[in-house]
Amino acid sequence: MKPASLKLLLLGTALCASPGLAQDVTLTIESWRNDDLALWQNEIIPAFEAANPGIKVLFRPSAPTEYNAVLNSKLEAGSAGDLITCRPFDASLAIFEAGHLVDLDDMGAMSNFSDVAKSAWQTDDGSATFCVPMASVIHGFIYNADAFAELGLEVPETEAEFFAVLDAIKDDGSYIPMAMGTNDQWEAATMGYNNIGPNYWKGEEGRLALIAGAQSLTDEVWTAPFATLARWGAYLGDGYEAQTYPDSQNLFTLGRAAIYPAGSWEIAGFNAQADFAMGAFKPPVQNAGDTCYISDHTDIGIGMNAASPNPEAAKTFLAWVGSPELASIFGNALPGFYPLSNDPVELSDPLANTFIGWRGTCETTIRSTYQILSRGTPNLETETWGASVAAIKGTATPEALGAELQDGLASWYAPQQ
Repeated sequence: MKPASLKLLLLGTALCASPGLAQDVTLTIESWRNDDLALWQNEIIPAFEAANPGIKVLFRPSAPTEYNAVLNSKLEAGSAGDLITCRPFDASLAIFEAGHLVDLDDMGAMSNFSDVAKSAWQTDDGSATFCVPMASVIHGFIYNADAFAELGLEVPETEAEFFAVLDAIKDDGSYIPMAMGTNDQWEAATMGYNNIGPNYWKGEEGRLALIAGAQSLTDEVWTAPFATLARWGAYLGDGYEAQTYPDSQNLFTLGRAAIYPAGSWEIAGFNAQADFAMGAFKPPVQNAGDTCYISDHTDIGIGMNAASPNPEAAKTFLAWVGSPELASIFGNALPGFYPLSNDPVELSDPLANTFIGWRGTCETTIRSTYQILSRGTPNLETETWGASVAAIKGTATPEALGAELQDGLASWYAPQQ
């Protein structure tokens, strides 16, 4: 080797070793959203890397059903990524309490989110927030706008109007009034009880009162939604008892049903499958002029592995997660998954815009059973599935269902004893 070449080689080695010219930091994200891989690789990560040269990001999802177990194993072994995608409430709280997630309250980006948005990733006393909220899903009803136009129907605002619309559809006979089955059970609670219920228990007021023990599941505000669900059975079509969740989706997208009790997560799939115009309406209030409440349920957040060797880079990424740029990318790439930041986001999908528009006119809450109240046995969430099915089928009275749920909750939850 010539002396000049040797000098250049040594100079190059010295420059590479210089702290000021360190190689790019690579952050790895753990997630269960393997269906979002293309979104992360093609849109989210390139946008972040363009704004933050020197930080590379690798998205490493696991199968959704395996995520909790896989993640916990990696955390215990010290092999988990720098950033942890957080499911809401107890699963992520357990990871924080085990010392694997960092308290993020000192991050400026956390001020971009409401208390409701942060509640899914906070300690019970609210003293620590350990994941940056990313997105929620909103409950309501999606309807076949062509069918409504054909039958001369108006979007209902009150429960009386809602049942009048269902009666008109049933009397016409061209469509099943409402597509929902009870075979899989969870829909009856998620798109039934926790869809219409917040208008009865006044959203966060009732949910927090139940957690505090100031209200009981035998109170009328908690049993009355079961009485309303008991009226649904007449409009769900023949054989709804054996109808699965995919069956209901197909009935609606094939144009055989006029209304679908929904979560906004259906939007992308329905857009791809339905060949008719669609609209959405919020859960009807009991009386005209009542304050409306919607379930704007926290779904996904992201936190920092306490053992990350790249804490500053990880916090840079988390601050960007709380930015309007990420909110716009996420909200438009996945219509129906709504950014949780306080910054307004312009969405291109009309149906997605209808759902998110309700935030401006209604009070928001989350599903009543998801925080604290389903940690024991019997599990209030799964018990509510069965109770909602029983209400629709008419196999038990609302009062009996409330008493059964209350007895189960009181058997292990001290504030209700």
